[in-house]
Amino acid sequence: MAASSRAQVLRLYRAMLRESQRFTAYGYRTYAIRRIRDAFRENKHLKDSEEIQTLVNKARTNLEIIHRQVSIL
Repeated sequence: MAASSRAQVLRLYRAMLRESQRFTAYGYRTYAIRRIRDAFRENKHLKDSEEIQTLVNKARTNLEIIHRQVSIL
């Protein structure tokens, strides 16, 4: 993984964790954090840049969903 994509992935990971911390309900918060950590750990071995970029785009979409859910809940 190139240094720039690694930095991009780490920024996205941290942003998702920070946004998940905003859930007021304990169950939602812990589930979201656990799910984010598991998903990133599951894919940390990837080397294919196209596959990484696809997952980054999917994670961005999920970050937007988390942001909307935090606002609602």
